[in-house]
This record gives sequence, structure tokens and C-alpha cells, in this order.
Amino acid sequence: MKWTRASLGAAAAVASVAAHDLLQRRHAILRNFPVIGHGRYLIERIGPELRQYVVAGNDEERPFTRDQRRWVYASAKLENNNFGFGTDNDIERTPGYVIIKHRTFGPAAPRTASHTGEQAWMPCAKVLGAPRGRRHAFRPDSVVNISGMSFGALSANAITALNRGAALAGCLQNTGEGSISPYHRSGGDLVYQIGSGYFGCRDERGRFDLARLKDTVASAPVRALEVKLSQGAKPGLGGVLPGAKVSAEIAATRGVPRGVDCVSPSRHAAFADVDGMLDFVEMLADETGLPVGIKAAVGELGFWHELVSRMASTGRGVDHVTIDGGEGGTGAAPLVFADSVSLPFRLGFGRVYKIFVEAGLHERVVFVGSGKLGLPENAVVAFALGADLVNVGREAMLSVGCVQAQKCHTDHCPTGVATQNPWLARGLDPTSKAVRCANYIRTLRRDLLKLAEATGVPHPGLIGTGSVEILTGQSEATPLHEVYGYDPAWGFPSAADRAEIVRLMLQTAPEGGSTPGADTSPAVSASGAR
Repeated sequence: MKWTRASLGAAAAVASVAAHDLLQRRHAILRNFPVIGHGRYLIERIGPELRQYVVAGNDEERPFTRDQRRWVYASAKLENNNFGFGTDNDIERTPGYVIIKHRTFGPAAPRTASHTGEQAWMPCAKVLGAPRGRRHAFRPDSVVNISGMSFGALSANAITALNRGAALAGCLQNTGEGSISPYHRSGGDLVYQIGSGYFGCRDERGRFDLARLKDTVASAPVRALEVKLSQGAKPGLGGVLPGAKVSAEIAATRGVPRGVDCVSPSRHAAFADVDGMLDFVEMLADETGLPVGIKAAVGELGFWHELVSRMASTGRGVDHVTIDGGEGGTGAAPLVFADSVSLPFRLGFGRVYKIFVEAGLHERVVFVGSGKLGLPENAVVAFALGADLVNVGREAMLSVGCVQAQKCHTDHCPTGVATQNPWLARGLDPTSKAVRCANYIRTLRRDLLKLAEATGVPHPGLIGTGSVEILTGQSEATPLHEVYGYDPAWGFPSAADRAEIVRLMLQTAPEGGSTPGADTSPAVSASGAR
């Protein structure tokens, strides 16, 4: 009797679904194939997970392959992040494959022990803000820092974990344009990003408010300011945080009304051209004493030519320039903007850096790279091209639990990283994840130190373009400077900065592994190749 009732109930449910499918007009498949047509939508829904965990090979997924994610996860957990039985990359058939050229003899030699170098101090080779005499100029303690990700885009627990991780690793955390939340105040030093919405430094009409900026800066450990012009995830676009996600906490942090769509315009209202931007930058520096820079993805180059021209002729200028590659992606964006707007990092950075070099200004600016640079080989290329610092965004997210579910734009992030859903966010424990974030950053710095020493220099900022080649087929490899139209002497700090960073790095030997008694003169150490 029980089985009969259950069968009748199941049959009634199926009949009800079939009737609904036949009568609805939204989906042709369900009208033509009632009930069983739902299987198609189920497979479509779980398809990404099937491909990620079952179908795709170790090097097939994007934006980060399984091997890349495994390296980040293992590094964050201080597990074995080595790989056995040689590379499974198709080296000779992968256009653009990076080869780093080690040296048989040199003034620096990497230590062999797995964890050697994780605690090594690896500061920036330049002093941020010093060339322009900023009152609070400083040398960043880490060449690897956390990229701009706002509270609102990421959960409170994720921001807390990243900030605590930054404190443990001794690096900087960029706030993103969503201002400084309570969760950015967990011990880590900050770069305060000022976007077109002026969150945290705006008046009731949404215009920039200097007094509020100074109050915000004074209330937190802000070491530098960054004016965001555009970002790699959605260059040329502003952003909207839907009103449903604008909680009381986010509203208070950003200085906007609760429950109302929070809009970031696509352009700044405080300035409308390069001259106005430089006036804005100098005003910020004068009022706060902090180094001030800009962040932008690279599209047309007219802006950069005009910026460099104005800097050279007027004496005004930015202290740092962050180039965000078009492959960057911590912000949700329309597909065409994510896929096809702005240059990828290497092309964009190389073109901008050349403009500064040709004007003789490259030694007065700290260059920061972002866009999948949280992997050692990518970071080495960035340093060789002239970057002084690299920012990591998605890789830092991976270190605190992101599984590349690619649901950042849905508020349904399953690991609680990119969501404001309280239930999902509670799954991320900021205490343990902070340690993992710090472990990942230390491990990345360790690998960069070992790669630098393998090329014969004691610091990644001294790796030259001659130490990197790009494979273009089974029988061709091109030096990095030829690929991007560089002079081989480009990409280095000034002679004085090179000498000072060599001196500082030798203080960390033998932790870093520099060979005792070897020739460590700046001329040799900074060349990347004899």
C-alpha cells in the first residue's frame, strides 16, 4: 500500500512537471521534450565543475590551470609544492613560452633547502616617493603585495584574512576603490585606492572631499595613495554594486546610502585631462605627505605620451604607476570587456615603460605590475621588463580558499571569498586563511629569490631582459628585449638604487644564499648577464 501511494505520488509529480513543460513558452527544449529536457539544463549547470574536476587536463583550464592552482594551494598550506617526473607542458609547441636562463657561475647562488628564503627580506629596489621629496616616502618591504580588491566585492572575512596575511608577510594591501573598511584594519599596511566614486572621501553629492580623505587616511595605516583610472577586468567602464548588496556596513564604509545602487562612474569628476590629474596628484601629495600614483590598464598611448611630456616639462608627476594587464580579473565585467578591451600585461607594460625610458623618467617612478603575476615565471618577466613591484589579486584569493568557481558576479561564491551572503562567508575562517595567505606570499618571494640567484643576481629587480627568452616554435627562441623592442640596458633601477639593493640583500645572506666571497659589485649584479 505504501509503495502504491509513493508510486502514485511520483507519477503525479512527473505528470505535473510534464504539463508545465508542455504549456510554458520560454524553453523550446522543454516544450518538445518534457521532463527529460531538464537533464540538458542540469548538465549545462554543472558542466564547469565537471570540466574543472574531471575532464580538463593539468594545463588546460583558464584563467589558472590545475597545476597553477595546485602550486598556490600547496604553497599556502606549506605542503610539498614540487612536481615530479618533469614538466607536462608542451614547451616546444606553446607560443610565448617563457624560459629563464640560469648561469653556471655568478655572484649569487640559490640555496637548495625547500624553505630557505621564505623569511628573507626582499624590499623594493627603489624608495617610493623619494625622487619627488614626499614627506612620507618609504621603501616597500616586499616586492610582492596584494592587489586592489574592495570590501563589497569580497566578503568581510576574506578582506580580514588578506589584511592579516599582509601583516604576517610584511607586505602592502591595496584597499580597492571601495574605501577602508573595518576589515582593512587588522594589522596590515595599506595603499588607499581612490576611484571615480571617491568612496570614503566624498561629500553628499558624490564629489571628492579632501577633508574626508585626510580623516580616512589618518584613521588607518595608509602608506600610499593610488588614483585608479581603469582596471584590467573592465577597462573603460565604471561599476555598480547593486542596492541589495549595499548593507549598512558597506554604506558606512563607502559613504553612500544603504540599499541604493552604488555607482562608480567611468570617468573622474575631480579632473578631466592630464594637467588636471597631475594637479590632483600633487595636491594629494602636498596635503597628506604620502606618495601618490595611478593605476590603469593600457589602451591608446596618447595619454601616456602626454603624461610623460607634462611630467618632464612641469616638474609635477606621479610617484608610482600600476599597469594592470587586460588578463586581470578580480572585478566582474561584460564578456567583451574581459576578453577584448585593453592590452595584456606584457605588451601594455612594455609600451608604457618605453615612453618613460625615452623621456629619462623611469628611474624616478616605481613601476607596479598586475595581471596574473602571482606565478613565479610571470613575475620574473615583469621584473625583467622593468617592474619594481608586483601585485597579486586572484592568486591571493586562491590562497584563502577560492576554487575558481567563477561565480564572483553572482554573489554565490561557494567558498565565501567573493560574496556578501552571510552563510557562505561564514565558511571562510579569517584566522587560518590569513596564515595561508602569508605562506603563499612568502613562498612566492622565496621562489623569486631563488630564480634571481639562479640568473646570477641577488634580487629579482636586477634580472635583465637578457636572462629571459620567449619560445616561438620548436627551433626558435627570442630574447625578451627583442620581443618587446627594448634596449638590453633597460629594465633596471638607477645605478645608485642597484648598489643600495645589492648592499641590503647581502645583509640577508646566507639566508638568501649569496655565495660567500663572490664578486658582488653592482655592475655585475645588475646586469642579468655578463
